Amino acid sequence: MPLFESFGISASGMTANRLWLDLISNDIANFNTAGVPGDPSRPVYRRNVPVFSELLTRQAGTIPGEERYVKSGVHVPKIIQDFSEPRMVLDPSHPYANQEGYVAYPNINIANEMVNMIAAARAYDANATVFEAGKSMAARALDLIR
Repeated sequence: MPLFESFGISASGMTANRLWLDLISNDIANFNTAGVPGDPSRPVYRRNVPVFSELLTRQAGTIPGEERYVKSGVHVPKIIQDFSEPRMVLDPSHPYANQEGYVAYPNINIANEMVNMIAAARAYDANATVFEAGKSMAARALDLIR
C-alpha cells in the first residue's frame, strides 16, 4: 500500500468515529427529553446508531478491462434509529404524562453509551496515531532524500 493511501484510510476512520461520537453525545444529551408516543408534535427521541461500512475504491486490474476493488477506509452510509419501546417513568405531574401518569423517555442506557463513547474515542485515537506515524515516515523519507 502506498504511504499516502494510509492518510486517506486513517482520515476516513477519524471522520466516521467523530460522527459516532457526535451521535453518542446527542443520545446522552437527550436522555431526559420527554415525549409523547404517537404524537408527531412531541415525539419521543430515538437513539441514533451509525452503520459502518468499508469504503471500496475501484481500480483497474492487471488484465485490460478487469476491475478490482481495494479497501480504502470506512464510512457511514446510513444512520438508523433505535425504535425500541420508550422508558416509562411514573410522574403524574408532568405535562406529557399519559392517563396512567407515566411519561415516555428515550430508551437510552447511559452505561452503554459511555462504553460506546470510550470505544469510539479509542478508535479515533488509534486512527490519529496511524496518521501521525505515516506523517513521521513521510518526513523521514524526505530527510533521507535530501
